[in-house]
Amino acid sequence: MPSLNRPARLNRGLLVVTGLVLLAAGAFTLATHFRALTVLDPDATLVPGTAAPPTWVFYVIAAGAIVVGLLALRWLLAQLAHKPRSRTWRLESDPDTGRTELPAGVAVAPLTDEIRGYPGVHHVDATLAGGRDDAALALVVTAEQDADIATLREEITATALPRLRQALDLDTLPTTLEVRFSTAGGARTVR
Repeated sequence: MPSLNRPARLNRGLLVVTGLVLLAAGAFTLATHFRALTVLDPDATLVPGTAAPPTWVFYVIAAGAIVVGLLALRWLLAQLAHKPRSRTWRLESDPDTGRTELPAGVAVAPLTDEIRGYPGVHHVDATLAGGRDDAALALVVTAEQDADIATLREEITATALPRLRQALDLDTLPTTLEVRFSTAGGARTVR
């Protein structure tokens, strides 16, 4: 099954790497301070002299800052990509006689239309990821503040999802359902 939350996996990986680097730097500093390591002299000054460094040092620092800034920007952009990647399904039993292509957005359109018709639902966003062997569905439903979430969830799982599975000829379809409440000040999310 494709990951439905790619940014979370990226965040955990980057946090682990950052944590390990900081732990190593802290261990090195403590070992140097207590003279367990003799790579550096703890009594020496941090920067020898007061003269300006060579010009190339400034270029290296600027290039490093640009790289770190671009990586930070990439990390921030990854936070926006909370939906799994969808693709076109190719349905073919005999390639010689032709094939049928079904875009994932077209496959879930009847599902979103049906759920949008439920009482209290304002907006539905559905993403069908993966292929026939590893399909996964991510549903984001925006409902009124006083909507009955239990009834809404029951209606989706008992009626809408079985119809989609039948239409796609799938035995199982792992699904994540996120319900957001629409309010005057924004949306509150329940998973």
